[in-house]
Amino acid sequence: GTVVRAASQTAGRGRHGRTWVSELGNLYFSLLVRPACPPQQAVQLSFVTAVALAETLSEHLPKTVPVTCKWPNDILVGCKKIAGMLLESAPLGDGALDWLVIGIGLNVGGHPSDVMYPATSVHAAGAPDVAADELPAHFCRRFAHWRAIWIDGGFPPIRDAWLTRAVGLGKEIGVNLASAAITGIFEGLDEQGALIVLRKDGERTKITAGDVFFPTA
Repeated sequence: GTVVRAASQTAGRGRHGRTWVSELGNLYFSLLVRPACPPQQAVQLSFVTAVALAETLSEHLPKTVPVTCKWPNDILVGCKKIAGMLLESAPLGDGALDWLVIGIGLNVGGHPSDVMYPATSVHAAGAPDVAADELPAHFCRRFAHWRAIWIDGGFPPIRDAWLTRAVGLGKEIGVNLASAAITGIFEGLDEQGALIVLRKDGERTKITAGDVFFPTA
């Protein structure tokens, strides 16, 4: 339950060690939890986090602005990235987790322009009066709510809530894997949170790690 926040970061990073630009006026914080479960199950907390963060943003942005979830760990507003998260953990000897840290970066007052994926911020998306200070407590309340649902009901209700906001669901997507790229229809998530892609040859592929992109016509 400990939350550590930084005003800025000198070595902010995302998945695969990628740089996360950490301008002043944005929100960078980490949340410590100790889930009593194996690592493969604890990964589901990324979806808990995404739902909680998307709800937090939806309550601060104009109602006409869509807030969506992009697998595996991004939040989009108007098809532009506004937030990302990174999970890091350490195991105990019995296979359970000792601790799990959920790191979150949210563009509030500004956003980078020279990035591979288009980005935006809370201010640019239509809420110029929202300050970064307002958001952590609101997020933590939503996270506690959805974490309790996860503990009591498992992953299915979390998966359903995430899929209602999933960008690209039922449409063609591409996924960059470590050694190849595949395309197909985004069908949903499996019982552990893996991405299910229906490929043109009729094969259903489950993906646990990769970067999703959206093919253009």
